[in-house]
Amino acid sequence: MGKILIADDAELNRDILSSIFCEQFEIIEAENGSVAIDKIEENRDDLSLIFLDYIMPKKDGIEVLAYMNEASLIDKIPVIMITGEATTESDIKAYELGAADIIYKPFSRRVVTRRALNIIELYEQRQDIEKQLENRTIELKFAMKKLSQVHEKMAKNNEFLQNALSSVVEFRSLESGLHIQRVKNFTRILLNTWKSLYPDSGLLDAQIDTIVSAAALHDLGKIAIPDEILLKPGKLTREEFDIMKTHTTKGCELLEKFKQEDSDFYHFSYDICRYHHERYDGKGYPDGLSGNAIPIWAQVVSIADVYDALVSPRVYKAPYDVEEAYRMIHRGECGVFSPELMNCFDTAKFEIIAATEN
Repeated sequence: MGKILIADDAELNRDILSSIFCEQFEIIEAENGSVAIDKIEENRDDLSLIFLDYIMPKKDGIEVLAYMNEASLIDKIPVIMITGEATTESDIKAYELGAADIIYKPFSRRVVTRRALNIIELYEQRQDIEKQLENRTIELKFAMKKLSQVHEKMAKNNEFLQNALSSVVEFRSLESGLHIQRVKNFTRILLNTWKSLYPDSGLLDAQIDTIVSAAALHDLGKIAIPDEILLKPGKLTREEFDIMKTHTTKGCELLEKFKQEDSDFYHFSYDICRYHHERYDGKGYPDGLSGNAIPIWAQVVSIADVYDALVSPRVYKAPYDVEEAYRMIHRGECGVFSPELMNCFDTAKFEIIAATEN
């Protein structure tokens, strides 16, 4: 059984209201505002409704409403003001402080009953909805946390598989295990520089993370290149070089076996595998693309791969000094890159050199 607090200094008014609701509710009475506040504190979790007189000793009804606001109770316990001497100003003040309704003396039993029960029902429904929303919010937060954990685990698993697969390529190429990580590092530096220098490109941080991950698979197709060509210490013949160039399309063929149309990672990986040997002047391979027809992420991985190849030892050469590597790229000895990309390469020079030496 719920409780109703009747706060009125007139005993007759308390008796009338008590007689109306005593069969459905436990009645609590208060003869002044101070007692009313004490009763509210004692029964705050069980009160279904408060009848509150405007004019009472010690503390009046407005002061009790102010207390309920401070105690964050006004939205939980409905209050009906009762008065025989209301004014527009006092009514507005009561409503501003959260009163649900105002009833004027003398009371009409049927009107008071109907209005009080309606208000109680509305508050109960609202609190039920709020509780359901609260529970649903807790459930959603828990679900989001679990989903985040799943995504994090999948990301770690994907990164492990990407690194494992790229390590297979490096192992077959007799390259150091650091090549893939360095290309990823250089790619991130260049993409961040591109984003800073060319904000209108719309490159997002999340895209940069995905592109960096995809960069690990740029030489995936080398898995399909015969050892006698892949590991040849000397210069390749024209026929051998034609076979070596197929690693771009072979990588795409491998990726197509795991094709995901809605995956940004798949599309970035495909573009990088296929186009990281294209050149800005159209003299690259396999498709002879030129200019902006080459996706920027493939261009970035391309120059990162070229730079790392120059400064790293290979079976067919010793490493170049970083300054010499920069000069060779500027002279076009490794193919032509876009002016914008060269601007990024120069802007990030000290950061790239620092990453090279680590």
